[in-house]
Amino acid sequence: MENEIILTVFTPAYNRAHTLHRCYESLCRQKCKQFKWLIIDDGSSDNTKELVESWIKEDSGFEIIYHYKENGGMHTAHNAAYQLIDTELNVCIDSDDYLADDAAEKIITFWKKYGSNKYAGIIGLDADFNGKIIGKRFPKDLKSTTLSGYYQAGGSGDKKLVYRTDVITKYPEYPVFEGEKYVGLNYKYLLCDQEYELLVMDEILCNVEYQADGSSANMFRQYLNNPKGFAFLRTVYMKYDKTFKRKFMNCIHYVSSSIISKNKKFLKESPEKGLTILAIPFGIALTFYIKQQVKKMN
Repeated sequence: MENEIILTVFTPAYNRAHTLHRCYESLCRQKCKQFKWLIIDDGSSDNTKELVESWIKEDSGFEIIYHYKENGGMHTAHNAAYQLIDTELNVCIDSDDYLADDAAEKIITFWKKYGSNKYAGIIGLDADFNGKIIGKRFPKDLKSTTLSGYYQAGGSGDKKLVYRTDVITKYPEYPVFEGEKYVGLNYKYLLCDQEYELLVMDEILCNVEYQADGSSANMFRQYLNNPKGFAFLRTVYMKYDKTFKRKFMNCIHYVSSSIISKNKKFLKESPEKGLTILAIPFGIALTFYIKQQVKKMN
């Protein structure tokens, strides 16, 4: 069908009513309105719900869907989104960012022209609010790549990922650990990389701003507050990383996260037991370093 909606823009939001308007206004600016906007409210205590309900009443030209859940962290918001999305493609635009002008049309047109079951979706560019590319552009001759392959080949900077919904939902959900609210989103992306490549789209799809209270600025605190989630992710990396250096670095971080979470079975649970034994002294040192860095922040 010519007018079929094939794209969902989804936005996890936690107490970001003061920035969420950026995303909404950017969607209103899109010339092509053939998309849905799904807001996953991750337990906000501000006026996010009332704000979104006021937008739903406006004639924005696109469907807006609001879904509230108890606070569980970004990865659980992604779990909730993937359960609700019913379009062929989906892209996450964070609550403090905005969709670049004409990005919806560019994504839809590009996918209709080049997309197929061979690819998991599209990888595009992020830029800051001044239009400066985050990290590096793609090599001119690069037509497709995995996300991990792009970085291993020397790529840098956050990139915007547009996934086929049937692909991203076929992998296990992000796990939830009691008392923790963080598991890296690259868990699913790494699993996807083992089977599919992404079509390269050398266009700015999203304009981003890193908030002071965002996870990027507080990674050391995240290490302390979510050690089970980090240890889990390191075991996944160990399985798929191909170089000794990367495997060993993940073993070091795995040991550190296991110490912080007081997991006495960490050696038994490691997929790289020999390397994990070698990594123990370094993991102890890393744990000390993380705690020192958090003390400096307080």
